[in-house]
Amino acid sequence: MISKEKLARINSLAKKAKTEGLSEPEAKEQSKLRKEYLEKFRASMLNTLKGVTVIDPEGNDVTPEKLKREQNKPLH
Repeated sequence: MISKEKLARINSLAKKAKTEGLSEPEAKEQSKLRKEYLEKFRASMLNTLKGVTVIDPEGNDVTPEKLKREQNKPLH
C-alpha cells in the first residue's frame, strides 16, 4: 500500500487545489501520486478478488469463469 506520507501529500494537494489552485509542478506531482495510488489500489483489489468464491443460496460454487481463470494464473 502507499505510505502514509504520500497519502497525506495527496490529500493536502487536493485540498489546496480546491481552495487556491495548484502550480504546474504541484499539479504534476499530484498526477504522479494519484497514478501511483491507483496502481497500488488496483493491485490490492485484484489480490482481494483472487481470494473470493461466490456461493449461491443452494451452496453451489457460482464464481464467474473469468475470476476462476484469474485465480488459477501463476503468481509473478
